[in-house]
Amino acid sequence: MRLAIPSVIRPRSLMGQMLLAVAAALLLVQGIGALLVYRAQREGYEAGMSNAVAFKLIAETRGRGALGRMLRGNDRDRDRAPFGGPPLRGFPLELSEGSPLRTGEKRDADMEERLQHTLAEQDFPASQIVVVHRTVGRDAFARTHTYKRAAHGRLEGPEVSEMMDDHLLVVGVKQPGKTSWMVARVRSPRAFNVMIRPLIVQTVIIYLVLVGAVALILRRITRPLAALTRRVEQFAVSPGSAGQLDPSGPDDMQRLIVAHNAMEARIVAMLDEKDVMLGAIGHDLKTPLAALRVRIESVEDDTERGRMAATIEDIVRTLDDILSLARVGRPSDPRERTELSALVASVVEEYEDMGEPVDLGDTQRTVLELRSTWLRRALRNLIDNALRYGGGARVGLEKDGDHAVIRIEDDGPGIPDDEIEAMTNPFVRGDPSRNKATGGAGLGLALARAIADQHGGALVLANRLSPTGEVEGLTVRLELPLS
Repeated sequence: MRLAIPSVIRPRSLMGQMLLAVAAALLLVQGIGALLVYRAQREGYEAGMSNAVAFKLIAETRGRGALGRMLRGNDRDRDRAPFGGPPLRGFPLELSEGSPLRTGEKRDADMEERLQHTLAEQDFPASQIVVVHRTVGRDAFARTHTYKRAAHGRLEGPEVSEMMDDHLLVVGVKQPGKTSWMVARVRSPRAFNVMIRPLIVQTVIIYLVLVGAVALILRRITRPLAALTRRVEQFAVSPGSAGQLDPSGPDDMQRLIVAHNAMEARIVAMLDEKDVMLGAIGHDLKTPLAALRVRIESVEDDTERGRMAATIEDIVRTLDDILSLARVGRPSDPRERTELSALVASVVEEYEDMGEPVDLGDTQRTVLELRSTWLRRALRNLIDNALRYGGGARVGLEKDGDHAVIRIEDDGPGIPDDEIEAMTNPFVRGDPSRNKATGGAGLGLALARAIADQHGGALVLANRLSPTGEVEGLTVRLELPLS
């Protein structure tokens, strides 16, 4: 069963989640341990109280030797506990005609049973036992006795005030064949007040020490892991950037960092080899294409010469797209602070100057750090697709949450829903029935998506539907993060 934790307090980091789990487990264990210790101490405390009361009853009624004289002596000696239990800050026995139980008071059944057993072991018969808890101030006999002690100078005024709030255990015992009750009183702090505070302090100290130690261990583990995460994120944005991590942390973490460094070095070497290979391919292909372009000038048939030139231009354009798509992941030009709305407007103006049906809609002033050359390339590819398949394009710029969104809309037939995701893959074209006259190698959307990824954004394609559910065109969203 999965433990449900409110999302407000659920940490997102590995260290936070592990620390929360360990802290919760420690809190549970400490709580159970503190409860068991408290119960054991409370039982010992109550046993000591029971023994003290039993001794007081037996000694007061039977004591003829030293103990009897001690208990019948001065109050200071009477306050000593002969059995090592709670202090007998006691009062003399009271003979009462009735039970000490008052209306509304609750009897302590556990203490009565314990006291019954203790007195029986000492051959002290008791037909009835009543045990209640009060404060000194609420017991008339104890209150009067306390004031008498103060009057004789045995207590100071502040001591009397404090004693009035002390806990008082009142025990009434009625022996068989007798009508009067023997009432014993023992003053002491409640077990809760005596034991719960040290337990709480002890539990909190142990808990803080253990959680602190676990936090230090987790920090030693998660710090190199966080550094590795940042390095991977940096490498994903800019492969080949300098600064491999130094192994740190536990042995397992060091091995992971060493393995990552080796993998990163191998990836960088492969990317370098790819760039060299692509440069060679581009040079080796463009050179003969340029020579062919010169040679076709000698063809006398203008129509045939135009077809040859168009074919060569298509090959060159496709080659440029392939090389651009291969290099987009490792751009050499740095990002520059650019006003995005001005960039979008300038690209739309280029098409307007050529007489193309491209309209600029609403835009919002947005300043971002980006690679303007690459972004212009992406916008041109998207607008070209809208012109090719929809006969026109509408371009707008808006802010949506923490993203700037360039929206390109057309009125074409759209894309089948099951093909939208694949359309951004290289060399994938739309259905030929959309426009049989269209050319291209299917690299425009793939290059635009790669440029969006390069900037940490995304390219989203969606069909625009009419109220009746018919496709009215395609909407392309080029999303760029604001920060």
